[in-house]
Amino acid sequence: MGVVTCIEDLRHLARRRLPRMFYDYVDTGSWTESTYRANRHDLAALRLRQRVLVDIQHRNLRSAMLGEPVTMPVALAPTGLTGMLHADGEILAAQAAEAFGVPFTLSTMSICSIEDVASHTGRPFWFQLYMLRDRDFMARLIERARAARCSALVLTVDLQIMGQRHKDLKNGLSAPPRPTLANWLNLATRPAWCWRMLNTRRRSFGNIVGHAAGVTDTASLAAWNARQFDPTLSWQDVAWVKQRWQGRLVLKGIMDVADARLAAAAGVDALIVSNHGGRQLDGAPSSISVLADIVDAVGHQVEVHMDGGITSGQDVLKALATGARGVYIGRAFLYGLAARGRQGVLDSLAIIHKELDTTMALCGITDVAALDRSVLLRQGRLPAAAGPGPA
Repeated sequence: MGVVTCIEDLRHLARRRLPRMFYDYVDTGSWTESTYRANRHDLAALRLRQRVLVDIQHRNLRSAMLGEPVTMPVALAPTGLTGMLHADGEILAAQAAEAFGVPFTLSTMSICSIEDVASHTGRPFWFQLYMLRDRDFMARLIERARAARCSALVLTVDLQIMGQRHKDLKNGLSAPPRPTLANWLNLATRPAWCWRMLNTRRRSFGNIVGHAAGVTDTASLAAWNARQFDPTLSWQDVAWVKQRWQGRLVLKGIMDVADARLAAAAGVDALIVSNHGGRQLDGAPSSISVLADIVDAVGHQVEVHMDGGITSGQDVLKALATGARGVYIGRAFLYGLAARGRQGVLDSLAIIHKELDTTMALCGITDVAALDRSVLLRQGRLPAAAGPGPA
């Protein structure tokens, strides 16, 4: 492929360079994938107001998320197994985010550990926490995030049980992966990926192996991981995390106004409207379709962020105009990472930044803080009536 001009170009490159099981892991949803598709469809359905004869010479995309200055209000979402898409993937993605001036969020289920990422970056990053049954391990993990100078904790609340992802099951993708014969054969067609993975020591779950009690290798990790999903997770656990963390706390996975109000009452600093990229409850609405109601309900109390289906700067603009104070990209930067490593992540951010800037200009907007619902043409219930945008 020649010149890369959009995230779709990076996706095609990633598909050619990744082993099938890891490409399918990124580019999949649960069950029938209806929610996965809805995230993209509902963003695409929103139409923009084109304005002309407006002085758009000087434009500003700089903003803040959780009080931290950002080049644009976009963060890299927490994504598990990132270090299997490219050797040392989390370190490379964090370095790219730091260079570009946007937040990076490290997943509990990362390949590179918190300490690894901290030792290879200069800017504090955010850490995403899954609440598991082993509360002693949870407490130590929170302390490790604090020791690594993480500036925010992102607690994911929509994974009490795992949504069924058919492609992952067929590929034998688990923690740790158990690839099928077909996938072993497919690995032979990806020599560059294999070479990079052979030349790194980071091939397991760095936050868990050697840290959780009794987990010393991949075999013991599989047994430990199978016991860790906690269906008893409740708002009391949010209070437990908040008391131990004593820093900025974000809840990821809010899709309902009632839950958003409970999150605000719990005293969190921000919430992320997210359906886990369509990877949990298939048949749930798209993130963008519920964003306006949640912003209207609690946007004056907490920062409301959003993820789900964001693959362009226009998508970012639509989410910000609907009321989000920040937007997260997952697959978009993962495609770049798989295609070109650190440079690919920078490419994905540059693409989104340029598209956001250009779209703002054509809508007659010169400052990202001025985006509100007046930029969007109403179609059905998407979005709701004009209301407050990002402050």
